[in-house]
Amino acid sequence: MKFDVCVETVFPDLPVGERIAKIAQCGYKTVEFWFQDMSVAGAINDACAQNGVTVNNVVVNAPDGSLGGAPVNAADYNKYLERLEETIAFTKAIGCHKGITCTGNLQPGLTRAQMRANLEKAMGDAAKIAEQHDFTLLLECLNTHVDHAGYYLDSSHEGADIVRSINSPNFRLLYDVYHMQIMEGNLISNIEKHIDTIGHFHSAGVPGRHELFGNEINYQEIVRRIDAMGYDGCFGLEYFPAMACHEASLRENLAYLMGK
Repeated sequence: MKFDVCVETVFPDLPVGERIAKIAQCGYKTVEFWFQDMSVAGAINDACAQNGVTVNNVVVNAPDGSLGGAPVNAADYNKYLERLEETIAFTKAIGCHKGITCTGNLQPGLTRAQMRANLEKAMGDAAKIAEQHDFTLLLECLNTHVDHAGYYLDSSHEGADIVRSINSPNFRLLYDVYHMQIMEGNLISNIEKHIDTIGHFHSAGVPGRHELFGNEINYQEIVRRIDAMGYDGCFGLEYFPAMACHEASLRENLAYLMGK
């Protein structure tokens, strides 16, 4: 299993290049980002080259649609696709080929059926753009109980259904174990059910969104089972360390996930 680390959640006081170097020193060779722009592309490339690191993915739009638009809202259709094009240009500059896409929040005055139709239209056209650029979109489901109240897509079952409906190799599901434990539980069974749609995983401890060890989720077993399913992508660590020393936290997470 290949593990990557979300750069924004660790070493918050360091510049992006130094964060990448620190993550690499802890044993990880892949990172991912939330929102970055061309102003840091050079620093990212330099740090990755110096430390033997690659970038797995970035984020296209904000969960609530405040950045890049909400695809569940037809009025944001053009804004979202423009943001997607900008994101793809940035990923090409840093040697990355994947981006996380969010649905936006529930829209006043629209039914779920209307929002689903808007979402599928936007995602269908986004997938065509992605295909043209050798880029993969990862549709993310989030929890609405703790972190993202009002978010449209809080079910892995609906997420997988949308991916199957779009039916593009460049449009996949991001299965976030942390979020789906809060919303659904039954993690391994649901992952098995939807593994054909999954292009990336996120993880954090429940409750608290901290380290992957010492919480209610058995991440060692989840990783073992995902590996046995033939998944060959990255397993992303998107957690906020409770440990004061982020370096020690990252090292202990890696040792735990590798069964050491």
